[in-house]
Amino acid sequence: MNFKLLLARIAARIERWTDVLRRPSKAEPSITPYVGYATPQHLIVRGRVLATRQERLMRPDQSRFANFRAMIGLFRTDEMADVIVSAGEVMTRTDEEGYFTLELPRGDATGRTIVTVTLGKKSWQCPVIIPDTAASYGIISDIDDTMILTGAYSLARNIWTSLTGNAATRLVFPDAVRLMARLNTVVSPVFFVSSSPWNFYPFLREIMSKSQLPEAPMFLRDYGISETQFITGTHGDHKGQAIDTILAANPNLPFVLIGDTGQHDAHVYADAVKRHPGRIARVILRQAGPRQDAHAISALRAAGIPVHVAPSYDDMDF
Repeated sequence: MNFKLLLARIAARIERWTDVLRRPSKAEPSITPYVGYATPQHLIVRGRVLATRQERLMRPDQSRFANFRAMIGLFRTDEMADVIVSAGEVMTRTDEEGYFTLELPRGDATGRTIVTVTLGKKSWQCPVIIPDTAASYGIISDIDDTMILTGAYSLARNIWTSLTGNAATRLVFPDAVRLMARLNTVVSPVFFVSSSPWNFYPFLREIMSKSQLPEAPMFLRDYGISETQFITGTHGDHKGQAIDTILAANPNLPFVLIGDTGQHDAHVYADAVKRHPGRIARVILRQAGPRQDAHAISALRAAGIPVHVAPSYDDMDF
């Protein structure tokens, strides 16, 4: 057996035993709904089952230490594996980290719809965004240093910003909000792809909601331990796979890719152009950090993709 796989299995079992031992005897499972999306045939309903709900704090005057405690609390999840969840007659079981996906018949609806997901005797409302039939393109956007100031190009700055801020203090770029309005996100479907962990999902949703960024499906990264995973894949692998999933779910739409130059988004997008010729309409990049991704940007332009690069999205003419 592969040593890394063996290590993952041992670590996963230790984590499960630890979760059971520290779980309160009267703990009840609770669903954290994620915004779902649609394929031509199905509604993809997503969420995670935890033993307790995550507490979210949102006070601008909160101390950095209080913010730090709250953010660390997001990682103290007590995920519940092998739990049955259902929507109508469709049911599934949660995986080792508590995640679930339900595939329901799509029907004729468009826009935002709500799917009731049942767990035991309780139910939760899970939103699903279905593209408007008038949409002529879709949008895939990074989050860190694209929509929200993070400093992700510097590991130390990224960790400091992520763990000592809260939803009331984190800065959403005003030009990012204006860019989304220019791209007519009322009609065009939006997807957010980030290497931030799924534990940050409630935190990110709160930031975006108060900043008038569109409600949209997110594709975040699982940093948990499972029977098949001990160390996650690379930043580029995660984003590339998410882009592949989104394009497959929307086979008739070209896409605008939005990112920044701080975390090699141009390289990820150039690889996506190679895998999906004719599907990428343009690339929009914020200049962030010391990297400029000149080689990848040149490769995109050589492939005939319009690329817009500037410190502010307001400076881009397209």
